[in-house]
Amino acid sequence: MAYRIRPDADFTEAFRSVATKQLEHAVTILDERPDGAHEAIHSFRKNLKRLRSLYRLVARDVPDFQRRENARLRDAARSLSAIRDAAALIGTAQYLQHAARENEESEALGRIVTILEGRRDWMAEAESGLEQRLAETSGVLKQAIAALDAVSFDGGHRKNARMLAKSWRRTARKAKAALAACHDGASADDFHDLRKRTYDYRLYHALLRDVWPGAMKAKRDAAKELVEDLGHIHDLTVLSELVEAEPQLFTRNDDLAHLLDIIIFRQQEDRRQALIKAEAVFADDADEEAQRIELLWLMAGN
Repeated sequence: MAYRIRPDADFTEAFRSVATKQLEHAVTILDERPDGAHEAIHSFRKNLKRLRSLYRLVARDVPDFQRRENARLRDAARSLSAIRDAAALIGTAQYLQHAARENEESEALGRIVTILEGRRDWMAEAESGLEQRLAETSGVLKQAIAALDAVSFDGGHRKNARMLAKSWRRTARKAKAALAACHDGASADDFHDLRKRTYDYRLYHALLRDVWPGAMKAKRDAAKELVEDLGHIHDLTVLSELVEAEPQLFTRNDDLAHLLDIIIFRQQEDRRQALIKAEAVFADDADEEAQRIELLWLMAGN
């Protein structure tokens, strides 16, 4: 399931092929669910994130298509998010348990994991119509596959190079702005925005990797590590919000105290480390990077 667009290929055919493979994989996973519904939803959401990044890459040339399909995919992901989010919270608590600084803290977090597992299972049992929503979502994705027949890029190789460069520049500038905001205000939304822009940046390196394979892989790997770190930071925020919204889940005050203490500690440490990595990932000038991508695309396509 190659996630790449070769510069020497017909751009329309390559774009449709990448998108179709992502959508078909998501449909298969939702229909067959080899590892159960929770993992199927998790895999399907990853496919949709890759698609939305792909569609943002070409948004300047096909804005109506991008807006329509982005909304379709966003709504499809939201329709199946609640149980998967509950499962993700368990992973966050396990991450904190592995990072525990003492035995008492580790034992408390082990009990928190058990509580969150019970919450996930209760939500799954209470969830009504999941089978129907899975089938409906599969149908929505098949509509998204059909919609690809209407998208095309007829401007030629040079115009495509300019389009890619402009999208690259826009994403890099947004990432730098988010990074600056993280230094200034350090709000959860700023770090989440940086995560989303870094995710696009990482996937752009995957999509266009053939123009400069070695350098693109190195930057892609660094961006992937940063995305994972920023994901932990976001998950900690979500867990904090759960504690505030459903404090009745945590019946032992000492366990809750341990949980809040390590959330605060890990948030501070993870943010500090993420900012260091982000400065390295986004060290290059956005305009120079975009110009380099345009030139490399032109050269590789000849």
